[in-house]
Amino acid sequence: MNQRDTLFLFVNLLPLPFWFLMIVLPHWRGTQRVMRSRLAVVPLLAAYAVLVIPQLPGFVSLILRGEALKLTELAAFLGRPDVALVAWIHFLAFDLFVGRWAYRDSRERLISAWLMAPVLLLTLLLGPLGLLTYLLVRTQYKLPAPNRT
Repeated sequence: MNQRDTLFLFVNLLPLPFWFLMIVLPHWRGTQRVMRSRLAVVPLLAAYAVLVIPQLPGFVSLILRGEALKLTELAAFLGRPDVALVAWIHFLAFDLFVGRWAYRDSRERLISAWLMAPVLLLTLLLGPLGLLTYLLVRTQYKLPAPNRT
């Protein structure tokens, strides 16, 4: 296994404990404490930053050249293993960020953890579809009135 494959495996495993907490232990105080912190996504963001910087010249030249970007050119660029790894980390980081937001927002709206588990799983597996599903679910739940005691 080469270094890039090892890093790919590592970044795939990195967000899983956070998803586990949100889906399997949503009411646990530890989960709530961890998800209040923005630090859950920082390791993925840091890995992304380190790996994207060497790819910036190629990406910027692809986007900013005079002609319109063609899908085949973008596919060829993303088809390089080093660029695909950066793109994958991008997906993982944004899916976790969206999942964390949906988890926290659902807690505030008192949405059932049983309802949220499949929504969060969908967000983990198919990020934008999970977000769309949560936004639809969310329309049925208002924020509770503040407790004025």
